[in-house]
Amino acid sequence: MKKSSAISPKTTEHLEDRVSKLEREKAELELQLKWYKEQLSLQQRQKFGKSSEKTDPDQLELPLFNEAEQEQHPSEEEPTVESITYERKKKRKVRKDLTENLPSKTIEHTLPVEDQVCSCCNGKLHTMKQQVKEELEIIPAEVKVIRYVTYLYSCRDCEKNGTGNPIVKAPVPERAFPGSLASPSMVSYIMDQKFVQGTPLYRQEQAFNRLGVPLSRQTLSNWILEGSEQWLEPIYDRMVETLTLLDVLHADETTVQVLKEDGKEASSTSYMWLYRSGMSSVPIVIYDYQPGRASKYPIRFLEGFKGYLHVDGYGGYHGLKPKVELVGCWAHARRKFVDAVKSLPDDGSTTKSSAQEGLDFINQLYRIEKHIQEERLSPEKVYDVRQKRSKPVLEAYSAWLQTMRAKTLPKTLLGKAIVYSINQMDHLRNFLKDGRLDIDNNRAERSIKPFVIGRKNGLFSNTPRGAKSSSVIYSIIETAKENRLKPQAYLDYLFEHLPNSKQSEMDQFLPWSESLPEEIRIK
Repeated sequence: MKKSSAISPKTTEHLEDRVSKLEREKAELELQLKWYKEQLSLQQRQKFGKSSEKTDPDQLELPLFNEAEQEQHPSEEEPTVESITYERKKKRKVRKDLTENLPSKTIEHTLPVEDQVCSCCNGKLHTMKQQVKEELEIIPAEVKVIRYVTYLYSCRDCEKNGTGNPIVKAPVPERAFPGSLASPSMVSYIMDQKFVQGTPLYRQEQAFNRLGVPLSRQTLSNWILEGSEQWLEPIYDRMVETLTLLDVLHADETTVQVLKEDGKEASSTSYMWLYRSGMSSVPIVIYDYQPGRASKYPIRFLEGFKGYLHVDGYGGYHGLKPKVELVGCWAHARRKFVDAVKSLPDDGSTTKSSAQEGLDFINQLYRIEKHIQEERLSPEKVYDVRQKRSKPVLEAYSAWLQTMRAKTLPKTLLGKAIVYSINQMDHLRNFLKDGRLDIDNNRAERSIKPFVIGRKNGLFSNTPRGAKSSSVIYSIIETAKENRLKPQAYLDYLFEHLPNSKQSEMDQFLPWSESLPEEIRIK
């Protein structure tokens, strides 16, 4: 008897279930593959491409070792200044602004008197004109010993008669580092090398040895700590007081490693918090070292602050509400769409077009901000422009986000960009409320960058005391730079004059004080 070839309903149902299961697994694997491709593409561009967020089709460029050849440009004109006492055409551009504010010395080339005779008629020569050529000269660092000799005086008559012998000592100004070889210029130089130039203490130790001065890095470190704690911390505290009285601030934070911290392993992470003033206030930059990233640290630091605070999407700042209104960062929102655009193949796909569409909305807002900056508008005018031009773009973008959320996978880079903007929208809208507010938190990111670069050279702090000292010195230096002061000259001025000043005179030493001397300012 022949067997039937028909498939039973039970077998058919089983096959359909299996096919359905395989299709689901295939879809999940395709999503995972797409996610891995996005991550790989993004990491390759972050590692080898340009750091700029501009969406350039030629992003993948390898860095060059030969920086001198890379930066060299045949058409770049030499910054040489040549002036002649009579008018004549000069092909190269004269750059007097490069040298006019620098100290100078003059070397004259003249004929000896006996040679000032005309070769034609033996008559006496006179000066017809002068040719002047300028060069830039660098004076390398050198170490000198300054020997202070204090004279003591007594009365010879009293010495002879024995009725008394009053001794009078010549007046001596108070020194910042009494009993030490350290001078104000030495400590300010060491701080400038470490915190401005990024030269670690072990390399400074080697440099001093080459100059014939065997100073250990431990000695250099002691001088830095003493200068910071004794003289710079009072300036730092006054800067913090001034900062928290403002009503528009920026905040950011980054990691720092401290090896010897109570209750923590050497490999654990601590944080350097940054707070700074906004565009319409006196420039103040404050670093605040803390052992963690919890919300209690900004709450404690900003205890007396009320107003607007520019932040990124980190939730640790939410504990400041309601007395502090958080202003979101459109640069962070934009960066996520840039990543989504860069990670996808340039094939005209729907996902690619959607990512670019979201990026275009944010780019419109930044074009409006560029116009505001170019026109140098007052805060009142900025508010009006944003209400008329930026608000409609933002509303259209918000509606687009809701539409795209329903049809975009949340784990893709595009999905993450959309979800970030939706979750942060309440904070992102707040820049419309006041013309003094920035559209992003880039002001804080730029201010924290010097510490991040210095961290790469210094690697870590040995103790919380050292981390605290670093936060004070970075605050003084970065605020000085923001106020157009020469950091080393400003530190030298503080160490020279603070020991002979009263506490009530502290404000005249703040980086924005008009009483600071002109020679420490960048002209």
